Amino acid sequence: MKTIFDDVSYSCSKIVTQSYSTSFSMATKMLAPSIRADIYNIYGFVRFADEIVDTFHEYDKKQLFDAFENEMDRAIEQKISLNPILNSFQHTYHKYDIPYHLVASFMKSMRMDLTKKRYETFDEYREYIYGSADVVGLMCLCVFVQGDKDKYEKLKESAMALGSAFQKVNFLRDLKADYEELNRTYFPNTDLMELDEASKKRIVDEIKADFALGYSGIVQLPEQAKFGVYTAYRYYKKLLQKLQSTPPLEIKNTRIRVPNYQKFGLLAQSYVNYKLQLVQ
Repeated sequence: MKTIFDDVSYSCSKIVTQSYSTSFSMATKMLAPSIRADIYNIYGFVRFADEIVDTFHEYDKKQLFDAFENEMDRAIEQKISLNPILNSFQHTYHKYDIPYHLVASFMKSMRMDLTKKRYETFDEYREYIYGSADVVGLMCLCVFVQGDKDKYEKLKESAMALGSAFQKVNFLRDLKADYEELNRTYFPNTDLMELDEASKKRIVDEIKADFALGYSGIVQLPEQAKFGVYTAYRYYKKLLQKLQSTPPLEIKNTRIRVPNYQKFGLLAQSYVNYKLQLVQ
């Protein structure tokens, strides 16, 4: 009867994805059904960890995070957890032999958010990005290549770059919320209160370079994953374009979004490009 519990667990991870991110949920629906649930399982896990450090302000975040991390380790060791999100994640973790060091690096970056507010050097910034974004891309890559170690190594660098690009776009979009609500500044040598076009251009150019490297890997992905990842890529590229054309003062005072009608338009265009074999 454990299969019923597992099915409920997977459903919980899917609900988390759909509830917290319409864009990621839309992209995940474009993946082959055979791998879709595993990406939901990864997203549910990383989202819950992120929610602890970002939103549970009325609770002891460190205590909650410690408990979550301990339960995560037990779930991986025992291959079961009564926390449905961790139960579904451990299933995907073992199914695709995801390296533990990826999970450990992710949790390390999330823990940094409990206390660290500013990233003064590029090395600090790069370490945080690696743990909070790159390794998530690598966990998903484990699913996409389904155990093909050679394919994994070949696409590893581009998967990390795409994870970095997505995260940096989020940082730029969320400058106001991160600064005002969490008192965090991620970009080194960038003062939010003095953000100007030159500073913004430097950030945008860095993200564009990540996108270029990331795209070189998308075109080499197995067919079951290519369209879904390409859809996410198109969405984040569109968001970056909007941020690039938005004055710094507006970025500092509002949260830039891609409206739903534009998301569906991007989806339609992505499908056309994919069917015409333009994603290559």
